[in-house]
Amino acid sequence: MTVDARYEALKTTLQQDPDLDVTVREGALVVHQTAFAFLAGSSLAVRLPAERADDLVKRGIAELLRHDPGADWVTISESEDWPELAAEAHELASGHQPGNRS
Repeated sequence: MTVDARYEALKTTLQQDPDLDVTVREGALVVHQTAFAFLAGSSLAVRLPAERADDLVKRGIAELLRHDPGADWVTISESEDWPELAAEAHELASGHQPGNRS
């Protein structure tokens, strides 16, 4: 499967979220007017809490793309990790800390 096909599958899955709050704007996945993921070359870029992003970078799973206040954009090349990390980015953009949702 090509990178574009993997990204399309991920978009479709996230757009079928029970809250139906994920849209696509200029190629980026968006929730509540906040971009949380996009395709960056052959990698997925996601916005995660700074601590989580730092951990992924230290473990070699992600590379830092850009630092934002309170969160970092990282890229993930292994598409097997895309769904989990995109879901975490979606939670953050929805106003929840990933893993702390009740």
